[in-house]
Amino acid sequence: MGDRWHVEVDRTLCIGSAQCVHRASRSFRLDSARQSHPLTPDVDADELVLEAAENCPVEAITLTLLESGEAVFPPEE
Repeated sequence: MGDRWHVEVDRTLCIGSAQCVHRASRSFRLDSARQSHPLTPDVDADELVLEAAENCPVEAITLTLLESGEAVFPPEE
């Protein structure tokens, strides 16, 4: 069994660019206010979800390991 991630979108940062939806359409949607949200906040580790987080122009998406809360993205410095 692989890692599980908790996915969050900071709606105060989200500008509705939809980059997350374009990269991981099974994981993100824009609501009527053009704000992103994860379809399921807890997911199996997924390269497309990581790519969506890495390519968010305002870094509104955070991924943490579900069990430990350790940062997946953005990485802790």
